[in-house]
Amino acid sequence: MKIPASLKSMRPVEIVLFVAFMIYIVFPIGTPETLAPYVDSALGMVLLFAVTVAMFVYTNPLLGVLFIFVAYEVLRRSSGSAGNSRAIIMKYTPTQVAKDEDLRKMNPVVEKTVEEEVIEVRAPIGKSEPTEYIVTSFKPVAEKLEGASVV
Repeated sequence: MKIPASLKSMRPVEIVLFVAFMIYIVFPIGTPETLAPYVDSALGMVLLFAVTVAMFVYTNPLLGVLFIFVAYEVLRRSSGSAGNSRAIIMKYTPTQVAKDEDLRKMNPVVEKTVEEEVIEVRAPIGKSEPTEYIVTSFKPVAEKLEGASVV
């Protein structure tokens, strides 16, 4: 069996890490309940990012790429813990239909005010006779305008 050159250049510690990472990714190993809240916090995410950068700098880049997947799995598996506030927020977030119904209850249909009723009765907007054009012999005189746009 031919071993790739990138695996031949790995030190024994890196090979052990590679195998451990592969086992963690392949098998459904959960994050311990005591560590899950710490991993899923902002500090835990910063720590995972720092370890990822350190893996790229100090070890084989293959381990760095593999650790990105491990970090994703750690975050995903620790976010399902019972004490996680994000899961609770997601569980009780209302749907768009429920939000629309609440808004309809808060904003009832607006009835017409007295002013609008009076204007509707008194103003002739939209109720007048159509405009009739009369043909006359009058021709307006205007000089030629340079650079003006047609209206």
